Amino acid sequence: MIMNRVNSSKLVSVGYDASAMILRVELKNATYDYYNVPEHVYKGLMSASSHGHYYSTYIKDAHRYQRVH
Repeated sequence: MIMNRVNSSKLVSVGYDASAMILRVELKNATYDYYNVPEHVYKGLMSASSHGHYYSTYIKDAHRYQRVH
C-alpha cells in the first residue's frame, strides 16, 4: 500500500487499498488499518482542509480497525 504524507498535527500519512477497502492511517504514535471504508471517505480525508478533524469525525469511531504497529 502506498502511503501519502499529509500536512496534519495528528496524522503523518494515509494509504488506501481500493480493492480491499482498507484505509491505513499513520498517526504520530501508532498505525491503524480501518476496514470497509468506501473510497469516497478516503477521498474526503485526502481533500479535507483539516485531515485530523475529518479523521476524528468520519473514520476513527465509524469503522472497525486494527492496530498495525
